[in-house]
Amino acid sequence: MTKEKEIVVSGIRPTGNLHLGNYFGAIRNYIRMQEEFNCYFFVADWHSLTTHPDPKDLKGNVIRVLAENIASGLDPEKATLYAQSDVPEIAELYLLMNMLAYVGELEKVPTFKDKVRQQPQNVNAGLLTYPVLMSVDILIQRAVKVPVGKDQGQHLEMARNFAQRFNHRYGDLFPEPVAFNYGDNLIRIQSLDGKGKMSKSENEMATIYLNDSDEKIRQKLKKAKTDSGSGIPGEPMPESIQNLFELMKLVSTPDTIKSFEEAYNNQSIRYGDMKTQLGEDMVKFVAPIRDKAAELQRDTTYIEKIMKTGAEKARANAAQTLQQARKLIGLNYY
Repeated sequence: MTKEKEIVVSGIRPTGNLHLGNYFGAIRNYIRMQEEFNCYFFVADWHSLTTHPDPKDLKGNVIRVLAENIASGLDPEKATLYAQSDVPEIAELYLLMNMLAYVGELEKVPTFKDKVRQQPQNVNAGLLTYPVLMSVDILIQRAVKVPVGKDQGQHLEMARNFAQRFNHRYGDLFPEPVAFNYGDNLIRIQSLDGKGKMSKSENEMATIYLNDSDEKIRQKLKKAKTDSGSGIPGEPMPESIQNLFELMKLVSTPDTIKSFEEAYNNQSIRYGDMKTQLGEDMVKFVAPIRDKAAELQRDTTYIEKIMKTGAEKARANAAQTLQQARKLIGLNYY
């Protein structure tokens, strides 16, 4: 008898463009996970509504995110790909889980505090209950593993808390999900200006996006920060230079990396040459993803078929969970 694969769930908001950090920090792991687990990957369009995106942009953004994920290597035959709003069962379980969530704990969530500071004119209830919806995204598929970064650890802890509270009050239904990533494969891509990690929304010239043109990639890397440091052998490599080498390790050949490392060590390195080479290697890496994503976005029939198929599978699993939740709570009258 074949052992059932463990369920993995992860989502991404359809805001901003996917970038190199998204690929190496998340998507590359998803590609590996789809071979080993029963994966549900969704576009979190309901989550994006907390910041009131323009309705005319929403559909295009959802399709673009899906296309870029597929172009990067996610296989709709191996993973379930869907839009969050195509699974209405999530909304009902979200309502039920809100009864187990307390205002005091939600107000203490660091991301809520950050959003209040960033958008004081738009502190809506969706922002406050964001962790509840995020928890339900996971729990409704009865996921046991969730690929999250360190900054989302608290949200996953809350998902575990909600699972515990429901199970304690009404009866066992939800597994307590755990954070999961391939430990040897965790990569944090720093921005080209040396100010934190690459971002979907901050300083576009310091971030390599998966839809950047060849010329834009070359231009961004030419302007990347370089601090040559003291030049004294044995001294620690400056962060900006280390970042360039880290990027090279992702897209350049071993011989290329070795030649620039040797030049750095004997203090003969020319950073202009290094950035030019990195630009060409980055173009070779990004261009196939960009071009494939653009092709997929034009084929709306194909994308819509993937979304419908994914929604059907995600709904079938979610409906079973919701039916059991309603029964345990006592919401089954006939």
